[in-house]
Amino acid sequence: MNKVLSCGKPQLVDIQDTSHRVWILQDKTLIAVPRKHLTTPATIALISCRHVETLKKDRGNSVYLGLEKPKLCVFCEKVEEQPTLQLKEQNIMDLYHQPKPVEPFLFYHNQSGRNSTFESVAFPGWFIAVSSQGGSPLILTQELGKVNTTDFGITMH
Repeated sequence: MNKVLSCGKPQLVDIQDTSHRVWILQDKTLIAVPRKHLTTPATIALISCRHVETLKKDRGNSVYLGLEKPKLCVFCEKVEEQPTLQLKEQNIMDLYHQPKPVEPFLFYHNQSGRNSTFESVAFPGWFIAVSSQGGSPLILTQELGKVNTTDFGITMH
């Protein structure tokens, strides 16, 4: 997968958690809902950062996460002293071509078998997660695999 991500073109994927809830876009928010017959997952664009030499080693493949349509990218920022997952109107390729890493938009992608985690580069130790309740927005958590689901499966397009 890393070879595909680093060729200068985003890899288009669907992402679902281990409970088969897929990421969808609802009112400019990424949420996880049960995969059903008529559910169309959001097409997520993944592309590796070109400047890995400036990032921590052995944390995983540093990637930008975006949506194909509309052009939105996932980023992290502090809201009331809490790291929070957000979406911003941004073309993922603009981030890719920046002269240095845009850390709020970067995630360390780690794969173990079929499961993947996404750790914030800007907030080390904070991972993209889905609440155990269905239909809720994606969040950031420090609790790996406890109350919230932090393991995701990726399906290539």
